[in-house]
Amino acid sequence: MESVLQAIGTVGLIFLVLAGLLAGWIASVVSGGRHKAAYLAIGVVGALVTPFIVALLGGAVLAAGGLLAIVAIALVGAVIVLIIGKMILD
Repeated sequence: MESVLQAIGTVGLIFLVLAGLLAGWIASVVSGGRHKAAYLAIGVVGALVTPFIVALLGGAVLAAGGLLAIVAIALVGAVIVLIIGKMILD
């Protein structure tokens, strides 16, 4: 787990939060602007948690792909968590 944190770094964590906020904002726009704060929070959680889950499952692509791969995986995770969140909220 510490190796993932070292690979991501502070700048990477900032990018993950920004990716989650972007995904959450897009989800709130698509849903008509309802539950905006919830979508933003869900997007950030999904973006922050997904790279760690992938690393635990043996995702060596995180280290090989660098920051771009980490952010891409974070966006996918944020979208998945947002879809689940939308089903719960609506």
